[in-house]
Amino acid sequence: MRSIKKIRRIFSKTFAIAEKNIRIQFRFKYNVVLRWFVPIITLLMPIIILNQFFEYNVNVGPWTPQNYLIFIFIGYNIMIMQTMIGYIPKYLLREKYWKTLPALITSPFNKFYLLFGYVLSEFIGIFIPFTIFLVALFIIFPISGVTLITIILMFLCVGIIFSGLGLFLGVFAISNENYLYIFDFINRLIFWFSCVSYPFQLFPGIVQNLINKNPIYYLIDLIRLTWIEDNIILTVYSHSTHIFIFLLSLIIFPLVCVYLFSFIYKKLDITGY
Repeated sequence: MRSIKKIRRIFSKTFAIAEKNIRIQFRFKYNVVLRWFVPIITLLMPIIILNQFFEYNVNVGPWTPQNYLIFIFIGYNIMIMQTMIGYIPKYLLREKYWKTLPALITSPFNKFYLLFGYVLSEFIGIFIPFTIFLVALFIIFPISGVTLITIILMFLCVGIIFSGLGLFLGVFAISNENYLYIFDFINRLIFWFSCVSYPFQLFPGIVQNLINKNPIYYLIDLIRLTWIEDNIILTVYSHSTHIFIFLLSLIIFPLVCVYLFSFIYKKLDITGY
């Protein structure tokens, strides 16, 4: 009976955080729509460049004129999910200046409620374009039901990882904004080396070596490879390194980021009202 009440309490607190964030999001409707369209503009250049390669019948790694839309469409969904990292500090910064943050984060408040509340609200915020691109890709390049479910679960896991990173940045938004800008720059640099918009094979060897050390690259690449291969057993057998890094990131990023949020918050407290 206690366990049922505990589960109900967890869901209640998580949904309360998500509901509040969704209401805040849709107060600024134009900002929400711009958030959907900015990745499209960003991806126009890779589309133009890849088309130039394909006109000369040059394949770019596994990407061909027939399947490169998989790369682009999944890249779009990753890019709108990437905004989770930047939006979570904005939410916390708003709470800070509205002076509602102490009421939100009080002991024994579990920071994982905050994490999953943000995951839920952010997925609802991008649900329309995310679903449109996913369904369009499924129509153009159909895959098995098992593969589709696996990919949706992968996207959910990526959302948890991105929200963890956003929570880590968010603690600096409420404690020391100078550090926020430094870590935000590092975050942008990491995504520049993640192959979210350009294939790995287009980069010179020295850049490829850096990309190979970036865990975010493996998360994105695994989703794309899973769709292309449409064979879970083959993907597991062929890309064990990708899967290991994916699972390790899913465990480490949320745990470490939530711990750092709690530690830094207690150490620095809220400053800058």
